[in-house]
Amino acid sequence: MGRVTVRRPVLRVTENGSRTRPDTLAAEEPLEIRIDGRALSVTMRTPGNDIELAHGFLLTESVIADREDVRSARYCDSPGPDGRNTYNVLDVLLAPGVEPPDTSIERNFYTTSSCGVCGKAALDSVRLSTRHSPAHDPLLISPQTLADLPDRLRAAQKVFDSTGGLHGAALFDAEGRLLVCREDVGRHNAVDKVLGWAVLERRVPLESCVLMVSGRASFELVQKAAMAGVPALAAVSAPSSLAVELAEEQGMTLVGFLRGTSMNVYTGAHRIIERTPTSVS
Repeated sequence: MGRVTVRRPVLRVTENGSRTRPDTLAAEEPLEIRIDGRALSVTMRTPGNDIELAHGFLLTESVIADREDVRSARYCDSPGPDGRNTYNVLDVLLAPGVEPPDTSIERNFYTTSSCGVCGKAALDSVRLSTRHSPAHDPLLISPQTLADLPDRLRAAQKVFDSTGGLHGAALFDAEGRLLVCREDVGRHNAVDKVLGWAVLERRVPLESCVLMVSGRASFELVQKAAMAGVPALAAVSAPSSLAVELAEEQGMTLVGFLRGTSMNVYTGAHRIIERTPTSVS
């Protein structure tokens, strides 16, 4: 497995002078995902949880619906300059009867750590139809619980502490209990790892869950959440106009600028309720 962090020398400059010191960087390496031996996607990611990443990616691209749609996922021999396996090529074998994805020139799956939908031919091609609609999910969550999620996500980001350079994504239940947290240089990869974990744990659709992300709420992240049946997406930063449009279309709750005790609820406000005080007899 590739390294999650890399140590490099850096010139540290301050008002008191400068000195050379070691610094810890978040690792970024390519991962090629193959389907039945055929190249499907290359993404720049932080090594680790690659099988989760592949399952989450295939779920959110509507290739698979659950764990049983994948027969196996294994690393291929991909030697680096030193002759050692880089573990940067993953081959996924689909179960019998599962249709392989369209890899024609009109659907370019090349992705980067900044944007997972770059290269897709048209907007209509990324408006995928979810098999796990969140529209009628019964989730109810209090503003107080939502307000606690950013700090709980941050506390679970172990690699961020040493690098300061990773996005985080986490799943919480309606009571704010952490189910899983993943980190990556790409926000879409962090989400794919979380959703891939859910696939492998047979938790899809993710009923009565909140997906919390450390950055902004993009169209793509809303789409990924909808494909996994997540009823609520919360972000510490802003959503895009298209993200709000898609969340409304999918019947999702979308929360942005979740900082401290304040937040903006863009769609699905019916799921956010104040706690009822407990009576004392």
